[in-house]
Amino acid sequence: MRSLIDILDFSVEELQELIDTANDIIAHPEKYSERCRGKKLATLFFEPSTRTRLSFEAAMYELGGNVIGFSEARSSSAAKGESVADTARVISCYADIIAMRHPKEGAPLVAAMNASIPVINAGDGGHNHPTQTLADLLTIYREKGRFEHLTVGFCGDLKFGRTVHSLICALSRYEDIRVVLISPEELKLPSYVKKDVLAANHIPYVQTTDLESVMPDLDILYMTRVQRERFFNEEDYLRLKDSYILTPERLWNAKADLSILHPLPRVNEISVAIDDDPRACYFKQVLYGKYMRMALILKLLQEAGRL
Repeated sequence: MRSLIDILDFSVEELQELIDTANDIIAHPEKYSERCRGKKLATLFFEPSTRTRLSFEAAMYELGGNVIGFSEARSSSAAKGESVADTARVISCYADIIAMRHPKEGAPLVAAMNASIPVINAGDGGHNHPTQTLADLLTIYREKGRFEHLTVGFCGDLKFGRTVHSLICALSRYEDIRVVLISPEELKLPSYVKKDVLAANHIPYVQTTDLESVMPDLDILYMTRVQRERFFNEEDYLRLKDSYILTPERLWNAKADLSILHPLPRVNEISVAIDDDPRACYFKQVLYGKYMRMALILKLLQEAGRL
């Protein structure tokens, strides 16, 4: 049974197929309004979410389908001790496809190994967030028209940022990509990502703590928040949370066609004064995420023989 657990589960050609479908949905939404009529998406969210959960729900409704599920672990039988494997087997009796978010790395993979329907990883701990990467890729494609020949800066929490890890994996398969890693020492990109993804794919990268010094080089700036929920103590979080705050003044030497992305939620790492800057793309990302999830649901249901 085909699922999406890691962005590398899909080939470059399949990612382009999803982008093409999403662009067609944007251009011709009426063609897709009944494609999932009679189908059910189960949203199993063991961890809080606003955008991802509602985006999946909106995607399924706009395809003419229905949604069942829960939005926190205590609303499920996990509160009684039910395993992820058993939950996946049970939900397979009720739905056609699952979107799961879980605080433990690997939980959606366990679900996919035990479900008889497709499973989509909607975020597992600090590990992976492939559908956010799909939103990021569509945003980049619509802004730049390509994935090759780009310098991409990742700024903020690169240690726990699962969206960063997933996007770096996705971009590593395209030609002439350069990566700039901007973070405090304590929140640097994990060494396994540098070794297994960047070095293994011969992607040139630099690490710095100084955003302004590298700003002129960037085609894309991917901002992230410092995630309070990933810290073991409040002291470290408070010390690092305001490490990078993007203001109009800090864009003085940026390219005129820079694209500023952020997976959201934003706390204070991007000033609201930037929201009206034509280079700000983060609210577009939210909308594009819905279209890419629509394309993904269609692809997985078709491959499962359920459409």
